Amino acid sequence: MKIELDYVKVGDYYLPNLAAEPYPKRGLGKYGLLRLRYLKEHRPIVWAEYVMEGKLYAHLLEVADAAHDLLDSMMPGMSKEAGATEDLKARDPMRWVGLMNCCKAQVEEIIFAELIYI
Repeated sequence: MKIELDYVKVGDYYLPNLAAEPYPKRGLGKYGLLRLRYLKEHRPIVWAEYVMEGKLYAHLLEVADAAHDLLDSMMPGMSKEAGATEDLKARDPMRWVGLMNCCKAQVEEIIFAELIYI
């Protein structure tokens, strides 16, 4: 991979004309930040490539959006399978909360395996 840079003369020196990637207008959220941390700690070469190409935040936002879409699409099916119905919510709210937390943990494990830690 060859990177070409433009240089600007400042006094007697030529300095690279570098422009930082603008930050996104919205936050990365939990899943975007988890992906960023994973890339920095376990895949530093991939992280550096994304930074140099100016595609890091676009990638992180894409992962965060995909994670939320997966969470939104899987939670209703998981909660129905677990028996966390509106009737149970009315009868035994603590059990319903426990089942919903269990379902969310299961879906998050899938998200981590398929989107975050790859």
